[in-house]
Amino acid sequence: MSQPVDSGREQLARAARRHSTATVLYHHAVAERLGLGPSDHKCLDLLLQHGELTGSRLARMTGLTTGAVTGVVARLEAAGFLHRRPDPADGRRQLLRPVPERVEEVAAVFAEDGPDLDRLTAGMTREQVDAVLTFLSRATDELAACASRLRARALLVGAARASSRAPTHPERAEEDA
Repeated sequence: MSQPVDSGREQLARAARRHSTATVLYHHAVAERLGLGPSDHKCLDLLLQHGELTGSRLARMTGLTTGAVTGVVARLEAAGFLHRRPDPADGRRQLLRPVPERVEEVAAVFAEDGPDLDRLTAGMTREQVDAVLTFLSRATDELAACASRLRARALLVGAARASSRAPTHPERAEEDA
């Protein structure tokens, strides 16, 4: 009887966990260097990726409440990282856009103190780089789906907890009896 071939799954899980922790800690350091908090930095990163977003879209993307995003936007604006402008399609909304000069500052941090992709991929074949890209793309999509599920469950649990703590109304209890 043949033994199952080790797929490397456990090693991959350990490596992914180490990578995740290193990534989070690296981005905390980037945020500190820019004078931002970690959530503010990642919200800015989403703005850099998408160019322009509404606050409500940013809230949906991050899972933050709209109130929390209002605070993030105020801090990013005060630090000079974003501009707000009225949405021409709906004057009640505001469009958030990164400030180009500050974008250059963010890019400089990554250029000076970011991972050296040339060094990391040195000696790799195109097929190996493609395999890494495939894995990272799949892992990113999977993590986004996991985050959405976690948020949805948290909402359900929060709603259940809130309803279990709801005050009882004696007049309603008599009607139900």
